[in-house]
Amino acid sequence: MLKYLLRRFFSVILALWIVVTVTFIFMHIIPGGPFQREKALPPAIKANIEARYKLDQPLHIQYLDYLGYLVKGDLGPSFKYRGRTVNEIIAERFPVSAQLGSLAILIALVVGVPAGILAALNQNKIPDYLVMFFSTFGIAMPSFVIGTALMYFLAYKWGLLPSALWGSPRHMIMPAIALAGLPTAFIARLTRSSMLDVLGQDYMKTAVAKGLSQMRVLWVHGVKNAMIPVVTYLGPLVAGVLTGSFIVENIFAVPGLGKHFVTSIYNRDYTVILGVTVFYCVLLILANLVVDLIYPLIDPRIKLGGRKEYV
Repeated sequence: MLKYLLRRFFSVILALWIVVTVTFIFMHIIPGGPFQREKALPPAIKANIEARYKLDQPLHIQYLDYLGYLVKGDLGPSFKYRGRTVNEIIAERFPVSAQLGSLAILIALVVGVPAGILAALNQNKIPDYLVMFFSTFGIAMPSFVIGTALMYFLAYKWGLLPSALWGSPRHMIMPAIALAGLPTAFIARLTRSSMLDVLGQDYMKTAVAKGLSQMRVLWVHGVKNAMIPVVTYLGPLVAGVLTGSFIVENIFAVPGLGKHFVTSIYNRDYTVILGVTVFYCVLLILANLVVDLIYPLIDPRIKLGGRKEYV
């Protein structure tokens, strides 16, 4: 375990360094800058501002400077929001995206997994066709279309929910459903495919032959082993959803991190772009690490480090 964690730690450091370096280079390749406006600033004022944020330094000096602060956990000041740091912005906006994302993931699991199991147990029957139809619809339908439809019917037409903004559990329902559309559909299809594969395995037939009830065989042996692909998908899903969806957050005026991140790209707010990218990368790595640690709990034959024992 210790050897595995050490190996993962060094791979994490390497991945973070590559992400920071590539993002830093591309930000400075793109034309424009954080202080470029429609009405040009006087050269003296622009020079003073760039000197304040050390943007007048050579690129390699700026890069090494940023790495030095990053090692200390300091993501730097925002160029566009005077007096605010990137750490403060993430601390303020991430909890909103995390609440919305957690609810969306919960909806995706609660609806997607049972739907996939139902479809697998009724292969080529009406429940299977219905699940496949709605899952295909969910994958093909963009989240902004789902969000707009929900807003029209549930808020404007029927007045059941508030149309936008943030502040109460009722405000979370529509954006969470819109955000959960694609993951729910994908998890349903993934669960169905994996469950069909598990149901055809010899150990399932052997368990039934030994006298175990079909329900016990299904839940103890079938569902547990069928969850491995779903758990694998949850790694990147958790990181992506928790950091927010710009489209959904923009439609429902949710003050989350996703909306702020895309706005910072338009503003060329270099430190916010870098800071949120690093934050997302760390979340993704941690989520994948948790997934790796869960694998042996689902299937004891799977060992950390990539080896699998067969019995």
